[in-house]
Amino acid sequence: MSESLVDVSPRLIADDLPPVGAFAFGCWRFTHTDVDRARAVLEAALAAGMNLVDNADVYGLDWGGAGFGANEELLGRVLAADPGLRDRIVVATKGGIVPGVPYDQSPRHLREACEASLRRLGVDVIDLYQIHRPDLFAHPAAVAETLAALREEGKIRHVGVSNFTVAQTETLARHLPFPLVTTQPEYSVAHLAPLRDGTLDLCLRTGLVPLAWSPLAGGRLVADDAPGVRPELVARLDELAAREGVDRATVAYAFVLAHPARPVVISGTQNPERIAAVARVADVHLDRADCYALIEASEGVPLP
Repeated sequence: MSESLVDVSPRLIADDLPPVGAFAFGCWRFTHTDVDRARAVLEAALAAGMNLVDNADVYGLDWGGAGFGANEELLGRVLAADPGLRDRIVVATKGGIVPGVPYDQSPRHLREACEASLRRLGVDVIDLYQIHRPDLFAHPAAVAETLAALREEGKIRHVGVSNFTVAQTETLARHLPFPLVTTQPEYSVAHLAPLRDGTLDLCLRTGLVPLAWSPLAGGRLVADDAPGVRPELVARLDELAAREGVDRATVAYAFVLAHPARPVVISGTQNPERIAAVARVADVHLDRADCYALIEASEGVPLP
């Protein structure tokens, strides 16, 4: 049997941060109204090895949230209720989105956004601060200067980008006095753009850790009718799931974890049982033939 490409070993984002699990806990749907419930979900994530907690100031505007900043505030309330949790997680959040604008990374706004996140989270420092989506009208030199100042002041430890093109990432990196450590693209077996647009190649070249959001294509990959997903991809996923004795979601996760850039899968489920089930991906065997068959099924054309 060929060697499995699925890699669930810990990832190192930076030398001064603890290694993080192959899965991260995503806070987009972290909209609980009860702190005890929220704490139980976070504890389940930590038990599953999800010590990177991915948040954003804009989380809370949808998915039943209470509004801008609400999901950061909830995490802050959980950490206040159990201060020992802070030392067990890598706190990541994002800023730079302003509803109605929609993007503002001017020096004043970016600083205000970061400091507001610190207050909502109730922490002294953000371990990983990412620009959520690029502001096309902000000069990267000014963005870099603001980020460098925030780091110098001890408000953030490390910096990453989210939904940036390769060119945008490289341009910001040229202006920073320290390296970017992460990039957060949408990546799944149904959304293969990072394979083709150079994002994962950039990670391999520079050491950026890719944080893959929407690994189940917003749930479409596991829906009964799989809307917008090629039937041949669903069939291939189900075939591999039957072979491996797991469900379709686990195979989809395994595909993301098979790339040599060693992505971290951001899981947004708030169901403790589903959180615990991610561990089953360690038993999934996907070799090159399996991964290329999934790509062909996803794109609908044979590889040359």
